[in-house]
Amino acid sequence: MSNLKLSAGNKMSDLISFNPNRLKFARKRRGLTIVALSSALNITPKTLSNYENGKFEPKDLIDLIAEQLKFPKSFFFKDDIASLDETSVSFRSLSRMTASVRDSALCAAQIAIEFTTWINNKFRLPQPCIPDLNDFDPETAAVTLRDEWAIGELSINNMVHMLESKGVRVFSLSERTLDMDAFSFWIDDQPFVFLNTQKSVERSRFDAAHELGHLVLHKHGTPLGKEAETQAQKFASAFLMPGRSVAARIPHSPSITLNSIINLKSIWKVAASALVRRMYDLNFLSEWIYRNLVIEMSKSGYLKNEPNAIKQRETSKLLPMVFEALRKEGITKDDIAKDICVFSDEIDSLVFGLAIIGLSGKSNKQSGVASENSPKKYLRRVK
Repeated sequence: MSNLKLSAGNKMSDLISFNPNRLKFARKRRGLTIVALSSALNITPKTLSNYENGKFEPKDLIDLIAEQLKFPKSFFFKDDIASLDETSVSFRSLSRMTASVRDSALCAAQIAIEFTTWINNKFRLPQPCIPDLNDFDPETAAVTLRDEWAIGELSINNMVHMLESKGVRVFSLSERTLDMDAFSFWIDDQPFVFLNTQKSVERSRFDAAHELGHLVLHKHGTPLGKEAETQAQKFASAFLMPGRSVAARIPHSPSITLNSIINLKSIWKVAASALVRRMYDLNFLSEWIYRNLVIEMSKSGYLKNEPNAIKQRETSKLLPMVFEALRKEGITKDDIAKDICVFSDEIDSLVFGLAIIGLSGKSNKQSGVASENSPKKYLRRVK
């Protein structure tokens, strides 16, 4: 996961005509092939390719292009959007993830960067506090990060809030599919994480910790592939379920049953399968007991739908504060969308569906859990 730099692109003052790069971007954002879009526009694929390559300008088709791709016309007359190199994003190798789904997600991430830039021009947000732990093994990295963040062995109440308080920009994946996994990247020394809200709360929390693992272990792009995924997975397990915390609470191996696992998992807010695997990795379970528990979970259907599941999904704490501050100034989500030349539903898909409404003053503090610093502490209007 290399640290990317924003490309300067064309300056608005220099760009007075249709931007072909944005046409290609919009097509990929909608998951369309050249053949599919050219058919919708009633032109040949070659003609569309010429438009995307900048050989010709689609002057008579701009309204139809905007309508088919669901972008405002103004979107196609702005400077280039910063590019994201696929190899620098922590995509997991899912056999069911198609190239179009991947490309669409990358484009959504680029819109999130534009949205973040807009917010950064208005507010001073929490600065990144994500150390480079590339030289550490996953277990040691998890312990080191917990020490640096002063959370010790406490369970983590809300992973999204924790990441945001440490300067990570967290967004929801716009793709409503299980075929797309969470992903993360660095750009201009700013870490981003994107979470799939179609998954269970427990899985989404683990995904957030997994992506945090990529951010601290793989900022410089090595290792890659399965090795990087294994490291991030081990980091997530160790970060969410500290070894000493697990050791202090589990019964002796012969006494461990699936029911006891179900009762214990709520301490760390993880899935039963994740806790069983962590106990096995810590040598608290023999291979025989571990395999039997996995078989029992599978037969009981717990690998897909387990009892005592968390109902309340973790969403952004930072964004509602930003939206509330903007609401008081009379700025709506439509205003933001207009400024970055997208429709508001594009923003909705990235911000967990949050609306610009008033905030409740209720506290979520619990005993025995790590509390994150409130982003409001850092939220300052840029003068």
